[in-house]
Amino acid sequence: MSSEPLLSIRGLKVHFPVKKGVLLQRVVGQVRAVDGVDLDVGQGMTYGLVGESGCGKSTLGKAVLRLVEPTAGTVVFDGVDVGAQSPEQTRLLRRHMQMVFQDPFASLDPRQSVESVLTEPLRTHGFTGDGSKRVRELLDIVGLPAGAARRYPHEFSGGQRQRVGIARAIALNPRLIIADEPVSALDVSIQAQIVNLLEDLQEQLGLTYVVVAHDLAVVRHVSDVIGVMYLGALVEESPSDELYAEPLHPYTIALMSAIPIPDPEVEERRQRILLTGDLPSPVNIPPGCRFHTRCPFRQPTRCADEEPGLREARPGRKVACHWVEEIAAGRIRAAASAHDPTATEVGVPVT
Repeated sequence: MSSEPLLSIRGLKVHFPVKKGVLLQRVVGQVRAVDGVDLDVGQGMTYGLVGESGCGKSTLGKAVLRLVEPTAGTVVFDGVDVGAQSPEQTRLLRRHMQMVFQDPFASLDPRQSVESVLTEPLRTHGFTGDGSKRVRELLDIVGLPAGAARRYPHEFSGGQRQRVGIARAIALNPRLIIADEPVSALDVSIQAQIVNLLEDLQEQLGLTYVVVAHDLAVVRHVSDVIGVMYLGALVEESPSDELYAEPLHPYTIALMSAIPIPDPEVEERRQRILLTGDLPSPVNIPPGCRFHTRCPFRQPTRCADEEPGLREARPGRKVACHWVEEIAAGRIRAAASAHDPTATEVGVPVT
């Protein structure tokens, strides 16, 4: 791994206008899908992004490739400001940055054979070698037979279609791949095969990944560093093993407590953090800490008035919470209980 980040994001915002009126010309608000994200991804590493549906993780991945245009902030890839490039320069830059999409059927043209799907990026970027030979190489790399080149997407299973999508992504030997929920649409038995394939390709080709997912087990297996998103912002960033051993942010603690443990005795003893209420709208993000409306550790001071920045709470670990030290030390207890969620008041100091 290089000490210099291959991908560096600073202050990234992606806001979508909410329009009303007969011709939908009156802007009445903004959906703050991504709302000020800073992160770095080192060469050869895997950065996992997790969070609830609608938290902005997929939009962030698309903004890196300019599949959606950022509202503010910068995305720097290998020293190049992606947002400052012309359309032609962006097209050339995408040779080095590719995406694996969530739905392996919707992302493939049903009217194109696999050979056509895989040779299209080669033609677009001026590949001068033997296209058919390259297709056979790609199919072999992702574990598909050479005869698959003549077939169409509907003739494959979901896992095979995702292998075709991965083959297309690596066709130009990119350095960075954004994997947007790469296994969520697949059967559990197939998910492990695709995850193992992605890991093998990273080792063989020296790839750098940003993996967007909501499956915490998958993210833990593949990621070196994990960023936890909530309502468009990072609330915690940590090395994978440390995050799972000791989550620090209340939202991360709640996420980890929802993971079932295959030991009935341990499962019975541990405390569950039960979040109340619904996820606030990204059109109307709460003031102060954006998680305070659902936080079982919220305090009457600061939480509703002052937004916490993402700061280093441990060496190499960043958390956006005013009370992370108190929560970690047990001086503030959760209002949730595995048996009676209403048993204690919110934010009562431990006596």
